[in-house]
Amino acid sequence: MRVLAVADEEEPALWTEAVRRHRVDLVLAAGDLPFDYLDFIAGALDRPCVLVPGNHDPDLAGYRMRRGLWTRAGLPATWPGPPGAVNADGRVVEVAGLRIAGLGGSLRYRPGPNQWTQREQSRRARWLRLRAGRRPVDVLLTHAPPRHCGDREDRPHQGFECLHRLVAALRPRMLVHGHIHPHGEPVPDRRLGDTEVVNVVGHRVLEFDGVRHAA
Repeated sequence: MRVLAVADEEEPALWTEAVRRHRVDLVLAAGDLPFDYLDFIAGALDRPCVLVPGNHDPDLAGYRMRRGLWTRAGLPATWPGPPGAVNADGRVVEVAGLRIAGLGGSLRYRPGPNQWTQREQSRRARWLRLRAGRRPVDVLLTHAPPRHCGDREDRPHQGFECLHRLVAALRPRMLVHGHIHPHGEPVPDRRLGDTEVVNVVGHRVLEFDGVRHAA
């Protein structure tokens, strides 16, 4: 199982047919990328795309697919995200053989969608934990990282404290996030217990040697 994970920074090579050199089974998007960019990548690879929104993305909450039509608040609506992509924010989805839990957004630092206080995100994380049940997940897909695990000290780039508890509860093999731009600095992978924490700003190809859905 190979996954192309992207976030935050467009890469010119991924806008071309050269993207096909990535032999992957799934595209994971950790936020703050143009939706037409994600649509091109997923279309060129002919692979499903699972995303969570970042703090610069439009509000994707409340959209539902019913009988082939998108609705929002019970009314017909136009899905603003990439065609065919799965929004995993606040949900647990199973796509391409992986069980993926998602929690998008960043710490609130100005008005706008997809921004949450520590308390608000903690409440969202509790709901996600309930939806996941007792089965572990393969991937926890977030936009922001856990606090003190690859984040920064300026408020817009601080991570979420609740992600530590969520990792302990969901037991993902990998937490995939964006939001923290390297700006030329090394970005080492980190660990929270048995979970690998990976910053995928730009792109990373991730490998899974199988899935584990057992409790």
